[in-house]
Amino acid sequence: MPFETQGPEPLDAVINVRLTAAEKARLKEDADLAGLSMSELVRRRYFGRPIIANADAVMLKELRRIGGLLKHIHNESGGVYSKDTAGALVAVKAYIEKLSHDR
Repeated sequence: MPFETQGPEPLDAVINVRLTAAEKARLKEDADLAGLSMSELVRRRYFGRPIIANADAVMLKELRRIGGLLKHIHNESGGVYSKDTAGALVAVKAYIEKLSHDR
């Protein structure tokens, strides 16, 4: 069975961990949310590497798109809605920063 390679070294060592069925289900659910295998999730958590849920990555992309649309509205309207677009842009930027910080 070939092992995956990450960085300069292959992943060639295996450990076995006993879990309850509920713990395994929770680990699997967390891995699925992050779009990772259970092994990769455990490695990232143990070694302090970032874990980004797929939903967060999709949300960041959408928030950036919305920010661009708000900027477009502001520019095209000649600033008629500047108070509204400025408030919305501040809120979008705050959400982007929060999600980016959690990465």
